[in-house]
Parts: sequence; structure tokens; C-alpha cells
Amino acid sequence: MAQQIKVWFDPEGDFLEVQFSEKAGYMKETNNEAVMERVDEQGNVLGFTVMGVSRLTKEKPLIADLIPA
Repeated sequence: MAQQIKVWFDPEGDFLEVQFSEKAGYMKETNNEAVMERVDEQGNVLGFTVMGVSRLTKEKPLIADLIPA
């Protein structure tokens, strides 16, 4: 079964948000300061946000661990 995701880019805020689920959740730090994960109360990953998107380059990929509960 296909899973729908939602992706937003905010050029003024210079961030990209990817949402796997519209469930209620909160933002949590990852091992990369440019990435925040959105998780539910059980710790399941609902999405993530990449900040400072304009500073990314294809020579140096952004790497972060999203750790499910």
C-alpha cells in the first residue's frame, strides 16, 4: 500500500518540512543540528524538518539519524 507524504519548502524561513503523518506530535533534536524530527508520544517518527536548506551542497550530503521508537 502506498504511503502519502507531504513536503513543504519555506524560502523565507529557509527550511524544508517532510510529514509522514498528520498525527499530533512534537519536535525533537537529531544528531545533526540542521535536522529536527517530529515524533508522537510513543516516539514514532511522523516527519522531519531540514533547516538552512540553501546552505546544502550536493558535494556534502546532509546525514541525520531518525530513530523510531
